[in-house]
Amino acid sequence: MQVLKQRVSLRIRKKQRSAKNQFQLLSSELPRAFWQPRFHDFNVYTKKKYLEKLNYIHMNPVRRGLVSSPELWKWSSFRFYSYGEEGPVKIGE
Repeated sequence: MQVLKQRVSLRIRKKQRSAKNQFQLLSSELPRAFWQPRFHDFNVYTKKKYLEKLNYIHMNPVRRGLVSSPELWKWSSFRFYSYGEEGPVKIGE
């Protein structure tokens, strides 16, 4: 992920620099960072952390008020992990 994020950031910032003397609608200053600072990737090494993150992902539609329980969200892998059912999201492919 680090390499991917670095390459994307460098490529985008290079394009911004080359277009600097073109007409711009926004500020001519380049942003300090391309990626938002509060969203960092990290490796999940323990089963406990894996389950914590999986539960967090499954509960997002519930927290947003889109469904009343995680198994009702069509695009969730919750039903696969909880009941072994196949869904529109393929796991492990």
